[in-house]
Amino acid sequence: MKAWLWHHLDTFFTTLARFARTPVATLFNVGVIGIALALPAGLYVALANLQGYARALASGPQLSVFLALDAGSTEAAQVEARLKQHPGVREVRYVSREQALKELKAGTGLADVVDSLAQNPLPDAFVVQPHEAAPQALETLRDEVSRWPRVSHVQLDAVWARRLEAGLKLARLAVWLLATLFAFALVAVTFNTIRLQILTRREEIEVAKLIGATDPFIRRPFLYFGALQGLAGGLAAWAIVWVGLLLLNGGLADLSQLYATRIELRHLSAEDSVSLLVFSAWLGWFGAWLSVNQHLAQIDPH
Repeated sequence: MKAWLWHHLDTFFTTLARFARTPVATLFNVGVIGIALALPAGLYVALANLQGYARALASGPQLSVFLALDAGSTEAAQVEARLKQHPGVREVRYVSREQALKELKAGTGLADVVDSLAQNPLPDAFVVQPHEAAPQALETLRDEVSRWPRVSHVQLDAVWARRLEAGLKLARLAVWLLATLFAFALVAVTFNTIRLQILTRREEIEVAKLIGATDPFIRRPFLYFGALQGLAGGLAAWAIVWVGLLLLNGGLADLSQLYATRIELRHLSAEDSVSLLVFSAWLGWFGAWLSVNQHLAQIDPH
């Protein structure tokens, strides 16, 4: 056990020394891998942030029932009573036209524009929480309420969220396809790097085989090289995404002040960061394994 552990530690530090002897080539290889992994990782982070904001803005489906502009308080009370008695309605909240104007003024940063209006252009409205969230039930309730007297318009507020979720699913598929392509590129880079190393050290490998070295013993330093190179590329990708988000959040800080809301992009979680590093190391190891298995079999010391 101690001998096995010593061999692996020795191979590990020997591989690190090999990186140090060729800093320029190592830097370029790690940079290429880092950029290749940073593109799908950055898109993944962007989609995760967008999906989080979409869920926060649309926690559940609801209907906005707008009355006619000339509807009086008595007519509004009749519509409210009818909504509360409806079996498909769970909760009703009344929003007067004065309250709606105050919320518009406070939430949009358009106080000057609102104050300049000659009269309140907003109608009385009700925010309705339905019992069922099924699309068909929501659309049936919307169509029914829209035909009531003094009801001007009924807006199903969850439609945009479902459309956004459908778009996010398509974008996630595109991210996985892109990640697959760049993963193949990482394997190809490692494969070619290991091939060149095997060709350079061909005579050394032949001598090692002549004195009884096994294929796993010869293969080990190349596998370590590929895994460590892939791991370094994963770290580079993580750093690229982190710097990109840092710069973007700096620009979003000014935008947050203009819209009076906090907008901040979150970095990869701890689990996603570990997955990125493990995946990149495995891709490097896999590329090295493919290369060394193919080229090592072609070396015959006899």
